[in-house]
This record gives sequence, C-alpha cells and structure tokens, in this order.
Amino acid sequence: MKVAVLGAGTMGNGIAQVFAQGGHDVTLRDLDQKALDRAMGQVDKSLGKLAEKGKLTPDHRAAALGRIKPTTAIDDVASADLVIEAVVENLQVKTRVFAEIDRLTRPEAILASNTSSISITKLGAETRRPDKVIGMHFMNPVPLMALVEVIRGQATSDETMDTVMDLSKALGKTPVEVNDFPGFVANRVLMPMINEAIFAVYEGVAKPEAIDQVMKLGMNHPMGPLTLADFIGLDVCLAILEVLHGGLGDPKYRPCPLLRRMVDAGWLGRKSGRGFYVYAGDARGEAPVVPR
Repeated sequence: MKVAVLGAGTMGNGIAQVFAQGGHDVTLRDLDQKALDRAMGQVDKSLGKLAEKGKLTPDHRAAALGRIKPTTAIDDVASADLVIEAVVENLQVKTRVFAEIDRLTRPEAILASNTSSISITKLGAETRRPDKVIGMHFMNPVPLMALVEVIRGQATSDETMDTVMDLSKALGKTPVEVNDFPGFVANRVLMPMINEAIFAVYEGVAKPEAIDQVMKLGMNHPMGPLTLADFIGLDVCLAILEVLHGGLGDPKYRPCPLLRRMVDAGWLGRKSGRGFYVYAGDARGEAPVVPR
C-alpha cells in the first residue's frame, strides 16, 4: 500500500516510520524542508535505537528508512492509497488540507486524520468521499505505543473501518473503535485530569513536583500529569481542551487560566525548553516559579 503522511512533526515522522517498518512506501510531506530534514534524522535515530536493541536488523533498518520519501510538493501524495493528515490541531487548517487532498487523490483512496480531538464528521464533510474519511489517532511516541484510536465519523463506511482496523493490526498496533465525539476517549478522559492538575498549581494546592509525585506514587501513573502535559505540549493541551469545552458545552472542560497564560508566554513544555519544568536537552530540571 502506498501511504502519504502530511506533516513532519513528532507525530508525522513517527507514523511514517511505523508504516515504513511495516513494508509500506511512504511519502512524507511538509511545507518546510528543514522540518523534513529533522524528521528524517529523528526516524534514523529511532530506527537505530531499535537496531541496537536487536529489534531490527541493519538491513531492515536501512530498508525502512529507504521507503520514506520526504517532499515539499503536495502533488506527490496523489498516488497514495491512504493519506494520513498529521498537521497542527486546528479545525480550519485541517479542513483546508482535507479539501485539497480530496481534490488530488483518487476517489478510492482513504483519507485519515491523526487528530486527537477534532470531529472526523466535519473533516469528511469537506470531501466528496465522507465514507472514506476516518480517524487514526496514534499515541506518542508512535513507534513504541500500541494504541490507535480508530474514529468512525457519521458517514464512515464499514468497509473503511474494517480496512483501517486490519491495517493497524498488521502494523503491530492495537486498534480500538471509537465514535466521533469531542476528544474521543483518550483525551476526553486525560485532558480533564491534566487541567485539574494545572488548577491545583494555579490555586496553590501544591507545587508541580508534588502533584506529579502524588499521581505517580499514589495512582501508579508512569508519568505525572504535569510532566505529561509538558511532553504533549501545553499549546496542544489547550487546543484539545478548547475543542472539548466548545463541543460539549460543559464548564468542567474550561481550560485553566494558568494554562492559557503559559501558552501566551511561549512556555509550551519540552519543545520550547520550558513549561511546568525547565528542560536542557533530554534532562528535566526543577520547576520554574509559576505565578498564580
């Protein structure tokens, strides 16, 4: 199967890697050549780690990397059997992307979104093939995490659902079928917990380290909610909470004012070097002073 992945960020390059490891030819498209160069470097590094652990042979590593074709030309996705959109978590941007790939690709091609919260039904309505539009929400880091939320839009056909479920299993993933509601399952449950942890910082209940320690030691979470928020990206957390709040209309999903302020300040977590903690390379430092 020919696969195209749109967006060469963390999720996009991980998705491209998984499909390439699964034997599929992948076109990885991004607007920015530098983003593509970084993505290919990250894929090479990730494959190298798998080879070091004996999970890939050197030949398999080289073959997987060779199956990924980076490009800035949108026309290069036209021959794909499956297109997976992994661009910014913004409805207006995604709808423009879906309208464009619907125009470019063959009518029988499946169009999927890696969105973590946005309506698959709305994205499908931008195309002439809503029956072939579906959600494939991979977890980060994609090469290591087993779950794929497979989201059925209002018009998604059984045939499309079956194809994507089978394909996900063939990649070594565990697909779980979910209906099209804001945040689906993963983020409808996860983001209110993260938001409540941020409110606990905002209200002075405890410092970030203490909140994370309580959840790790008391609830057996592998990572505290504020460390996880930094890992996801605070801007992404805010975008998902706004989708939940707007789509469900329930004030319990209202983003914490501290989260908004941190995003406005450019404190986005690991990717900016500062969020609820300060980061230098791969090392996490102490939490900065977070004003209430």
